[in-house]
Amino acid sequence: MAHYLFQAAYTVDAWAAMVKNPQDRIEAIRPVVESLGGTVVAGYLAFGEYDTVAIVDLPDNEAAAAFAMAASAGGAVKALKTTPLLSTQEGLGAAGKAGTIAYRPPA
Repeated sequence: MAHYLFQAAYTVDAWAAMVKNPQDRIEAIRPVVESLGGTVVAGYLAFGEYDTVAIVDLPDNEAAAAFAMAASAGGAVKALKTTPLLSTQEGLGAAGKAGTIAYRPPA
């Protein structure tokens, strides 16, 4: 299972709707994620550029892209950022492989 960080910024209208009728949006996305074969690991509201973040396990990039497209198409988010996450062990493995590659930078 692949891990992803989704960061979303809500539109003004979405915030107005949530102020009028507060709701747990992580619970709202849980069935969508599960329909794609995934699980919601954690979700938070946040300060700053993005209003909410979720860590989600999904089977593959296609499922992650489908979720991102569906969330964007809903109209409640003005920005959505998807970041694939590597475990520490995966990162160490990638670093080890990078050390064996004979890459030549532009001259």
